[in-house]
Amino acid sequence: MKRVTLFVLFAVITSRVCGPQRLGGQDKPIVIAANTVLDGRGRILHDTRIVVHKGKIVRIDPKAEPVAYDLRGLTVMPGWIDAHVHITSHFGADGRLAVDGLGAIDAETPATSAYGNEGNAWATLLGGFTTVQSIGSPADGPLRDAINRGIIPGPRLLTSLQTITFQVGGPAEMRAAVRKLKADGAEVVKVFASKSMREGGEPTLSREQLDALCDEGRKAGIRVLVHAYRDAIRRAVLAGCPQIEHGIYASDEDLRLMVEHHTRLDPQVGLVYYNYMNNKEHYLGIGNYTEAGFEAMKQIHQPIIDLFKRAIKTPGLKVVFGTDATAGADGHNAEELIYRVNDGGQSPMDALVSANSVTAESMGLGDQIGTIAPNYAADIIAIDGDPMKDITAVRRVTFVMKGGTVYKNVAR
Repeated sequence: MKRVTLFVLFAVITSRVCGPQRLGGQDKPIVIAANTVLDGRGRILHDTRIVVHKGKIVRIDPKAEPVAYDLRGLTVMPGWIDAHVHITSHFGADGRLAVDGLGAIDAETPATSAYGNEGNAWATLLGGFTTVQSIGSPADGPLRDAINRGIIPGPRLLTSLQTITFQVGGPAEMRAAVRKLKADGAEVVKVFASKSMREGGEPTLSREQLDALCDEGRKAGIRVLVHAYRDAIRRAVLAGCPQIEHGIYASDEDLRLMVEHHTRLDPQVGLVYYNYMNNKEHYLGIGNYTEAGFEAMKQIHQPIIDLFKRAIKTPGLKVVFGTDATAGADGHNAEELIYRVNDGGQSPMDALVSANSVTAESMGLGDQIGTIAPNYAADIIAIDGDPMKDITAVRRVTFVMKGGTVYKNVAR
């Protein structure tokens, strides 16, 4: 897996994308022709046209004219959504990890760091991901704001800005931390209830602390995601936390408890594992990225796959799409779809729906993104091939529209 460099990005912009295409500022409707459309909820539409105006889908009309983008021969679907990335984590000029997704390492000047962050955002968007949720770095905020202002291209970005750990304090301090994150502009709260699996994954927060965090999240109107393994999973579910990240070593009883308490699960099957292994030399010796830590990751890879297989077979459990993409993985997020199908045994349609409407709903955006239908954001991508027959087609993204603006349109 190779990183998309800024030089490659520049080449793509100038020679293949030609910059964002707005077609007269969208004063007039844009018509997209397609003969295969996956609607993001499990339905396949045939021989139709999607009408876009002012950033939204306004109707599905097989007779709409004139056609601005002819995507017949491709598979069209909503832009993908990733519930767990670290978009400001990247490799520096020396090839080493420059900014950890947890905000723990910063070996660059603000200017050089910004270039790396912007490159990640652009690569992610070109890879077909029009919305991502970035977990845990203060640098996410300025990147999100620059994207929202149209200064740089990138996916719609939600962020936790910081993470909450045992170091914050007791229940009262936990509640205060949730309120502060909400006041600071975070869209979600990320909580570490377990150590990293590189350190054994043992619980770090009590049930009382988790009760306070998730109760305060409900009161403040902000979602709380809990990084949890082993015993911390049950604690977080019983505390009413809405989503578990990773969930390694969850028992079948834990999975059924998630269903009972309406808790979502965000597991990762392969992208983050192979990204670490393929880029070991860029991480080794930094923080808890030790030889022992890498060996621990190897030991949990199969249990992660086994967890995913059990999760998708648990009736009523909502399994969202998150990759944990960090430095080296940006722009390759769709590889997780391939791992979910080929290693995890999920059907291609279920994997794609997970990366569309299921994850949109987990973010509280189920009525705005993740579906090809009237009144939804015009986040539309096309891939060369049929993912129902060959899931590796997700690697061939040829068209990317976000909010009615086209950022990628590769001639076939």
